[in-house]
Amino acid sequence: MNIHFITEKIHKALTSAGLMRGIPAPRADDGLVVVERVDAPLPPQPAGRSAARPAGRFIGLSHNGPRGARDYKLYVPAAYRGQAMPLVLMLHGCKQNPDDFATGTRMNALAEQHGFFVAYPAQNVAANGSNCWNWFERPQQSREGAEPRILAGIVADVSAAYAVQADRVFVAGLSAGAAMAVILGRTHPELFAAVAAHSGLPLGAAHDVPSAFAAMAGRVPFGAARGETGLSDTSPTPRTIVFHGDKDSTVKASNGAAITRQAVASFEAGAGPLRQVTREGVGPVSRRATVASWLDEDGVALVEEWVVEGGAHAWFGGDAAGSYTDVAGPDASAEIVRFFLRR
Repeated sequence: MNIHFITEKIHKALTSAGLMRGIPAPRADDGLVVVERVDAPLPPQPAGRSAARPAGRFIGLSHNGPRGARDYKLYVPAAYRGQAMPLVLMLHGCKQNPDDFATGTRMNALAEQHGFFVAYPAQNVAANGSNCWNWFERPQQSREGAEPRILAGIVADVSAAYAVQADRVFVAGLSAGAAMAVILGRTHPELFAAVAAHSGLPLGAAHDVPSAFAAMAGRVPFGAARGETGLSDTSPTPRTIVFHGDKDSTVKASNGAAITRQAVASFEAGAGPLRQVTREGVGPVSRRATVASWLDEDGVALVEEWVVEGGAHAWFGGDAAGSYTDVAGPDASAEIVRFFLRR
């Protein structure tokens, strides 16, 4: 059966169920399409929540490499005078773009506060009709995949033009971007010091569009497809923080739990059992979370998992001016930055 026919049938089914938001039906020349679903309206923005525009520079750039080209935006803090700073690579979700993602996550304001660069690569419709990173394609789940090579190339471009601390490069993403962030952490562990996966999926969860939807619905057992990636539980992984809502009907919470299990298994394969510490009821009353941490012998959290009570498919604590945000919190961006920058 033609893959575009399958994708179109899925699109029509979701549309009839009222689960689509402004996403056109796929065409035969669109490439593979994985859509985002929204099951309920997002809460209103509280008065005064939006942060003032950061004072640094937000620059439009482009990467051109042997595996392809992508545009990206780079935030350079106002205090930058040539001193070495960390770099955070931010991977947007489907139907998003760098400006939208920067607005929704408020990551530029945190970059201004703490002193780090932020790069926002832009997926394009030629690669995916819904602007999704192609995490579900088997070739993209390896070090030599076109998108991992392009994204690593963007890090190299920024590092060549600015003073980037090589041991403090991080990657974070939402949904499809989170799934690609997990891939980058496993395929390029020497490049990324830590990974943040918000509402994402584990490595090897899918190999095409139908299996992607099965994985999003939580119908893929942990580890079922991982062997196809050429990576195993003993493969190195960076420190990892996971955010997922327990009421996420777009990407089921079992996917976040699988990311956590993969990361814990990788660390324990190399260093033995980690010590687990769990806190409940963390965050604002409207969106409490259970936070589990897996600590090494020095008490450093190598893996941290936030399961947000009542949370749907949205960036927690984000700005409602951006798409797919839940302003009720907890503040995922602030917690991710804390986890990244800890020495």
